[in-house]
Amino acid sequence: MPDNPAPSSALSPVHDHPGDPQQPSDGVALCLSGGGYRAMLFHLGTLWRLNELNYLPKLNRISSVSGGSITNGMLALNWSRLGFDANGFAVNFDQQVTQPIRGMASQSIDVSSVLTGLIGGVAKHIADHYNKFLFNHAKLQDLPDAPRFVFNATSLQTGVLWRFSKPFMGDYKVGLVMKPDLELAIAVAASSAFPPVLSPVVLDLDPASFDKNTVPPPQITSPDFRKQIVLCDGGVYDNLGLETAWKQNKTVLVSDGGGLLGCESDPAHDWLGQFNRVLMVIYNQVSALRKRWLIELYSADVRDGAYWGDGSDIANYQLADALVCPFDVTSKLAETPTRLTAMDNQLQQQLIDWGYAICDAAMRKHVLPPGAPAPASSPYGTFHRP
Repeated sequence: MPDNPAPSSALSPVHDHPGDPQQPSDGVALCLSGGGYRAMLFHLGTLWRLNELNYLPKLNRISSVSGGSITNGMLALNWSRLGFDANGFAVNFDQQVTQPIRGMASQSIDVSSVLTGLIGGVAKHIADHYNKFLFNHAKLQDLPDAPRFVFNATSLQTGVLWRFSKPFMGDYKVGLVMKPDLELAIAVAASSAFPPVLSPVVLDLDPASFDKNTVPPPQITSPDFRKQIVLCDGGVYDNLGLETAWKQNKTVLVSDGGGLLGCESDPAHDWLGQFNRVLMVIYNQVSALRKRWLIELYSADVRDGAYWGDGSDIANYQLADALVCPFDVTSKLAETPTRLTAMDNQLQQQLIDWGYAICDAAMRKHVLPPGAPAPASSPYGTFHRP
């Protein structure tokens, strides 16, 4: 037996499904987790640093859920407008990506959507907000062919991941709709439809629109599965947005803005409050298990890449020139509530800076060639070099 045997197939951060590729390609995938506006801004910091590292054009796939899908949607929509220079640096990243997302972070949309959605549907109001502030009724077919942008939701009918992309939408049980004529805002709304208040997103489809070559399994017998698709937040199934990326790509970068579960000396005793707290505990444990598997598989060379999270301690990367990010400060940022509610300017800047700093440490430690230059400070000056 070799000194370092590869983990068995049972040790995997994702599920195996029929038709999955036997071997990943040599491409590079970036995964953007859920976590509301906190994750949206944290991932913006990640993209900011990847842009400075001339790494954005190297990405073959960007897979996202929930708050990460808001950031992913803005990157996807404006990809063709980014002015990449000869080195791969987008000179207008701030204009095309940063400013629209920060504008979104200044708008509270969850409470207002719940209240007004009692009449017209919560999901519709969320999508309307996304169209108003970000996407302007753009459709999936308006996105570039490459890289592949994937927005993940959870099917409440089949219990598996429903994927939105330019080539297709669907899941492996119900089947695929090729070249979907669907607004980007609806895909992002489905991906970020956090239950129970912001979900479900319901798609009314023509069963005839499904690809004839994707045959449902025997248990999917009712045509209703293809008439109405009932979706909620992609993070319910896979809060790292990892599944579609892990199976397709040899190098997988994971930006985790999922946050930390804060301690409560007096947790809610009412049914609704207690139910929410229990869900958060379950979610926290599932997420922690998936992260441990992921890091173990990196260590075993099953995949190349790196993981970084808003709950990480930057000191663990053991880089002498990493930006100084005190853990007591960053852990407070990671405890920012998972909401789609307006954030003040200072908190926005801190979350962006934290995503930037921890991405830099992870990339220079595990992905980039030795000697990659370190930044002097984060974009808004929250963190500085020693």
